[in-house]
Amino acid sequence: MDGLLAKHRKEQKDLQGRITQKKKSATKKTRKGVNDECERMQRDLTEQQQAEITQLNGNPVEPTEALDDLTLEDELPTNGESSEDKTTRSETEPAATAEEEEPAARSKKPNRQKARLARRAAEQAAQAEAAAEEAATQTNYRGNEQEIMETVFKKLGLTEVEVTPDGHCLYSAVAKQLDDSGVGLRPDPSRIILQPTTLSRIDTVASPQHDGYRAVRAVAADFITDHKEDFEAFMEEPLDVYTRKIKLTAEWGGQLELQAIARAYGVDINVVQKDGRLEKIECGDMDSFDDEEKRRRIIWLAYYRHSYGLGEHYNALFKKT
Repeated sequence: MDGLLAKHRKEQKDLQGRITQKKKSATKKTRKGVNDECERMQRDLTEQQQAEITQLNGNPVEPTEALDDLTLEDELPTNGESSEDKTTRSETEPAATAEEEEPAARSKKPNRQKARLARRAAEQAAQAEAAAEEAATQTNYRGNEQEIMETVFKKLGLTEVEVTPDGHCLYSAVAKQLDDSGVGLRPDPSRIILQPTTLSRIDTVASPQHDGYRAVRAVAADFITDHKEDFEAFMEEPLDVYTRKIKLTAEWGGQLELQAIARAYGVDINVVQKDGRLEKIECGDMDSFDDEEKRRRIIWLAYYRHSYGLGEHYNALFKKT
């Protein structure tokens, strides 16, 4: 019997070496077929050995060696040791007894799915921590901008009035101040002759605070058209396309539009910039007004870059009374 068991152990070790080589050469596409073949080889050898033991003494005996659920992961090298080294080492080491091998055979396999989930959770936690550290070191542009603006407003005695950030903000802020100051949405005819469509827009404004931007847009477009020699060189598209966007879309207004508004309405526009600077856009003939009229014809705007979701934004500013 001892000789037969020794023979069986050697057959099991030989089979293990062959299975290792097969699984090393398997690919993702052939892995299932290789695993099935290896299981069949193990099953056939076990049945053959059991038959030999039964034939020898007539009593079935549990196999002394078993290759339980071999997978590709089980055969990966560890600690720098190759599969061939492991096979060679196993042949030179003394064979374990059946009593020593039984606990190992019955040991529970590690749950690979739980291990993967744990690794993924650890990676996500590390990424979140890195993002938090990066955010902590970044400049708070929004907070800095608001702090600077509030300091300037306090210094100049200004009160801020929020304007809807919808692309019309510059024109809405101007329309509200033109109406509140008494200058009105209809400019002096000596400054500009308005097109009939522009006059219609002014006459149909329901509330300067809500749709007054329609009138200011049309007036700015008419003034740019009538003085194209002053504006056309700064445009990146044809004049008619540019002025059409001013009149009929929610295109943002900028420096050119502020110049046109100041000159068309005869007002000076003071813009508090995001960095605290004060930019002045002058109408060019303020000296023709008395002191009281000059004060009435000053418009204040606050220009933001970081505090609003859509980007650039204008709010209206009023002198505290």
